[in-house]
Amino acid sequence: MASAASGKSLILEDSQRLRLFTLFILYVGQGMPIGLFWFAVPAWMAVKGAPAADVGSVAALTALPWSLKLVNGFIMDRYTFLPMGRRRAWILGAQLVMIACLLIAALIEPSVKDVAILGGIGFALNLATTFQDVAVDGLAVDIMTEDERARGSGMMFGGQAIGIAAATAICGFVIGDFGAPAAFLIVAALIFVLCVYIASFRERQGERSMPWSSGRAHERNLEIQLDAWWPLLKSTFNSMRKSSSLLWLPCLFGRGVLYGGFAGATPLIGANYVGWDTAEISSLTATAGLLAGVLCMTLGGWLGDRYGAKRIGIMWVASGIAMCAVMFGAVEHWSNSAVFMAFVYFWIPLDMLITVALLPISMRLCDPTVAATQFTIYMAVSNFGISFGAIMLGKTEALGGLPSIFIIVAAGLSVALLLLLTAKFPRRPEYYEIQKRREIMAAHKPA
Repeated sequence: MASAASGKSLILEDSQRLRLFTLFILYVGQGMPIGLFWFAVPAWMAVKGAPAADVGSVAALTALPWSLKLVNGFIMDRYTFLPMGRRRAWILGAQLVMIACLLIAALIEPSVKDVAILGGIGFALNLATTFQDVAVDGLAVDIMTEDERARGSGMMFGGQAIGIAAATAICGFVIGDFGAPAAFLIVAALIFVLCVYIASFRERQGERSMPWSSGRAHERNLEIQLDAWWPLLKSTFNSMRKSSSLLWLPCLFGRGVLYGGFAGATPLIGANYVGWDTAEISSLTATAGLLAGVLCMTLGGWLGDRYGAKRIGIMWVASGIAMCAVMFGAVEHWSNSAVFMAFVYFWIPLDMLITVALLPISMRLCDPTVAATQFTIYMAVSNFGISFGAIMLGKTEALGGLPSIFIIVAAGLSVALLLLLTAKFPRRPEYYEIQKRREIMAAHKPA
């Protein structure tokens, strides 16, 4: 892996492979708490007899920090330790807080009946995880070139899928045999290993490895850093009020509804209709997550490069609507394990592939001076959709039963599909160059 050295550190600016690997491994790390509290813990609760309202409550509290993380972007764009780069100090700090949350959770030892405690742990852990997520997203916008964004998107969310899969599989097994505290400790240990890697690289030449190391802030970061709240807020507002940006928000919200609804519905279907236990449900979701990771890093990035983000996004969103229609019409077959497995193997990779397809458009819409803030707003809207999906899962009994979640998800995806088909969103720069050349050629074409 080629890299220039500053001391003994690796420099992201100097190596495309290092950039892609770093984004991949950081997303693996943030996928672990998601796998623990979005899949393993809900599966454990469902198997132990927790009702949909309890599972939905924990899922909603776990998702809430992801909906509120737009505040994180403002803080990170305004305050940072530039001698360590624009994002790396925030990433390392977030990882350390995640470890502390998991250690405290292991000491508390909550049971499935401790809904408020489990929800509080999920909230605190995911609050720290959102700070890492925002910092890594800001790093991606800062450090990646346009021609690697589709591949970078695939590596990022492929890594997250693998992290989710690994944590779900490991924690599902460990919780069943050794209890939740053991799972908390294992995830904490894995995140600590990631902290060691974070300390080994630098964003750009000449920066510090750690706060006490020698180094200086990079000139590029000094030039674009906004050191006052008003310019930050003004730049963000001016960028967000553009019609393309406003029309983009419902697309992101619709994708979030899919994840929030199905992450909680999966263990409920598996436990209540199919009769599986925690380990079986966790193993299935982990395998589906692993498949999602592989598809994101291969098919997802390649399709985006080959056919464009918007076209591929339309294809995946339409596929999600079709899946909802099939599952809603096949309720009498939900007890069939093959149907349940097909559902899980389809929706988990599909969610990731939709995200990979749409991410480059979000990046193109961002103003570099407020990249973390604006990108975070986009991701926060998606996460509001996740929270909404989780909340609506808890209300399915009043809406006619669990199958109603498929109507809710399909509605969200339908709005996204309509906008993708009708609205104009930014394309890759080469598209505009080709269009300009065609216009020039047409203007000089003999009558």
